[in-house]
Amino acid sequence: MLVSERLKRLLRLVPGERRFGFYRFLPFFFVLGGAMEWFMINVRIGNETFYDVYRRKQSERQYKARMEKGE
Repeated sequence: MLVSERLKRLLRLVPGERRFGFYRFLPFFFVLGGAMEWFMINVRIGNETFYDVYRRKQSERQYKARMEKGE
């Protein structure tokens, strides 16, 4: 059995094909997005989370802009 046939068979198992069409997969994307957001906020890799790094880089950019403006 080819991979595409298996994939088609798996996708047909998701209910709502006739009523919602492709949009029947939308709840999966919402859950995936929420899980990714939770992971980025709560899971520490080393000593930092994604948002710790983001905030640090943002403050570094602001500091650099202030120093360039002040010179």
